[in-house]
Amino acid sequence: MPRITGYRKAHFNAAHRLYKSDWSDEKNLAIFGKCSNPHFHGHNYEIIVAVTGDIDPDTGYVFDLGILKRLIRSEIEDAFDHKNLNVQVEEFKTLNPTAENICVVSYNKLRKHLPSSLDLEVTLYETPRNFVSYSGE
Repeated sequence: MPRITGYRKAHFNAAHRLYKSDWSDEKNLAIFGKCSNPHFHGHNYEIIVAVTGDIDPDTGYVFDLGILKRLIRSEIEDAFDHKNLNVQVEEFKTLNPTAENICVVSYNKLRKHLPSSLDLEVTLYETPRNFVSYSGE
C-alpha cells in the first residue's frame, strides 16, 4: 500500500514574552528584542499537522482527518487560543514559549494520541514569514 501524507491546518491567537528570568532586562532585550516586552505581545499562529502512513485498505484513509481536527482542537487550540502562554499554559511556565518550543510541545501533545505506525510532523507559523517544523527528531 502506498504511504501518503494527510494535512490539517488550524490556528490560534496567543500572547507571550520571550525572556529568561535569571537574565537582566538589558540582556533579554539584547537577545530577544521587542519580543521580551514585559507587557507581552501576541501572534496569530497557524499550525499545520501532517500525518504520514499507509493507506488503510478498508477505509482508504491514512488517518481520519475528522479525528485529527478534534485532536488539534482539544490539544492545541483549546489549550493555547487567546491565552497568555507564559502565564496560563502549564508547559510554558518554565519553558520559554518560542516558536520552536511551541512546535515541540504541540507535537508531543498530539503524538501520544496517534498510532505509532504514523509519522507526524508539526509546522508552526508565528508570522507568515517565520515558521518552524518538528518531526520528533
